[in-house]
Amino acid sequence: MFNTIQRDFKVVFERDPAATSRLEVLLTYAGFHAIFCHRMAHRLRLWRVPVIPRLIATLARWITGIEIHPAARIGNGFFIDHGMGVVIGETSEIGDDVTLFQGVTLGGTGKERGKRHPTLGNHVVVGAGAKILGAITIGDHVKVGANSVVLRSVPPHATVVGIPGRIIKAVSDEAPEVQMDHINIPDPIAERLEAQEQMILDLKKRLDEIQRGAPPETGPG
Repeated sequence: MFNTIQRDFKVVFERDPAATSRLEVLLTYAGFHAIFCHRMAHRLRLWRVPVIPRLIATLARWITGIEIHPAARIGNGFFIDHGMGVVIGETSEIGDDVTLFQGVTLGGTGKERGKRHPTLGNHVVVGAGAKILGAITIGDHVKVGANSVVLRSVPPHATVVGIPGRIIKAVSDEAPEVQMDHINIPDPIAERLEAQEQMILDLKKRLDEIQRGAPPETGPG
């Protein structure tokens, strides 16, 4: 577990340019505090220690504003940027080198028992305010845009945006950068509307050309 926590600490400097010193991260980074507490709570839960894992999770939520159920399975190199309002449900599974921004929810869609929360692959980036709901799978190297609501599984190397989330295939299958460009993320609805608007303008232009070139209409007789 020590090596895992050490990796969690190291990725803060890899993914957050605002991180300037080890002491600052140890004392002030809520995301690191939350995952540190979760590692302990999860280990105690695996040892079947009653009550204490939930108490640790509750204390971490009070201090950090981040709620992680002790049963959630989280891989190495996990990073929560800012973190306030992040919720990770009981049956969530998160792969290695995953980044979540503030306000992200990995939640369920009902009161059913069993697997009811998402599974995230490796190198996944989830933008601020995004909601991933249900027992769905988010593939490796997927990017989820800010404020998206994802209700269906997403294949690897794709970008998801919108409400409900719509999949945009990545151009390359190579591993993308961890950081997400929140400003220039694609908007498939706007792109489709722009394409339809251009089609209407083209049709109108063609119709005007036909009308100008048509012979004048003649009356009956």
